[in-house]
Amino acid sequence: MRLSRKVWIVLGIIVFVVLAIILATTYSGQVGERRELSDKLTVAQNRLPALTSDKGTLEGQLGTARSSVDEAAAKYPQELHSIEYGEHIYDIVAKSNVALSGLSFPVPSASSVGTVSFSTVGLSLSVSGTRADIFQFIQTIRTDPRFASTRVNSISMSGTSASISVTIYAYKR
Repeated sequence: MRLSRKVWIVLGIIVFVVLAIILATTYSGQVGERRELSDKLTVAQNRLPALTSDKGTLEGQLGTARSSVDEAAAKYPQELHSIEYGEHIYDIVAKSNVALSGLSFPVPSASSVGTVSFSTVGLSLSVSGTRADIFQFIQTIRTDPRFASTRVNSISMSGTSASISVTIYAYKR
């Protein structure tokens, strides 16, 4: 079976039309993508100056925050040596009008808040004396620079004696 010349021309025209439709569809899609990319590029270029200035501001804030963390870390001891704190307690007791009847230090425990790691140790003290002397003893612990990283947790008073619980914090680098 031989196809006539007219059939070949019609087939050629159909192939040509199909190819033209495929090319037109592809071109139309690329034009749309190009327009979309151009719009996104314009938006990005418009946002760039604001983001650049924000970056500078944020880097400045980060530097300030880091220096604040370094300053705060310098106030905390690097390691907890309970023997040293025990000696400091005995120094304060010797200078005050209270009698120390009990002192206990458990093993330090590790803790962290975010990326800041530190160790803590709880200290339990039993002292006796007048209420005024006991309060003065507690105030001395709170204000003594050797106990700058110490928090008084609780005080339980009964007559002329008191049980005091404190936590000592040490920053870990």
